[in-house]
Amino acid sequence: MWRVLLVFVLSFSSAAYASDGLTLFSLADGDKTQAVSVKLEILALMTVLSFLPALLMMLTSFTRIIVVLAILRQALGLQQSPPNKVLIGIALVMTIFIMRPVGQEIYDDAFLPYDMGQIELPEAVARGEVPLRQFMLAQTRETDLEQMLKIADEPITLTADEIPFFVLMPAFVLSELKTAFQIGFLLFLPFLVIDLVVASVLMSMGMMMLSPLIISLPFKLMVFVLVDGWSMTVSTLVASYG
Repeated sequence: MWRVLLVFVLSFSSAAYASDGLTLFSLADGDKTQAVSVKLEILALMTVLSFLPALLMMLTSFTRIIVVLAILRQALGLQQSPPNKVLIGIALVMTIFIMRPVGQEIYDDAFLPYDMGQIELPEAVARGEVPLRQFMLAQTRETDLEQMLKIADEPITLTADEIPFFVLMPAFVLSELKTAFQIGFLLFLPFLVIDLVVASVLMSMGMMMLSPLIISLPFKLMVFVLVDGWSMTVSTLVASYG
């Protein structure tokens, strides 16, 4: 999908060089009429930017991080704290941190030579695909990849370089979701134990009408802070990418 977008930008840029721009409206000042136009490069850029959220989820570590953080909030018993905007902000910052080596390699090997006029756009796209493909293949399970190849009616004997990108993307997302749920399960266990202990104590005291969540929430927050839970969660997520 991202290669199609780049080709789309290329076609619009070529048209922009051939014309002065796209006329939006005209201003009349007496007998004179002035046309107000916008460059087609800007129009193409704005169109591509609308696909950024989908590309962010399909090609980076954002999906795994945001799912783990959402499960962690649920395990703590907190409904709206931290807010969704805070979780998304943390996920974005961690995604930039994790994807930085891939982005740096794409910048050095693909964007910089293209910006200096040393290579054409198709070659820059091919170079930029290599580190991104390596990252996605390293995080994709073989079973998920084989399943997507079968659904796409592609031979499962394809090498890593021969696997179509539109097949690799859904396989990568499935693997990210599976890994995120595994990490979330391990994070959920200690808080589940606290809930069970608190519920058992309340039952033994005959306080069946009192919600265990009210009593267990302070204990879960205390344990999470004492073990430096945020640092452990971040370290686990970063370590899961090797």
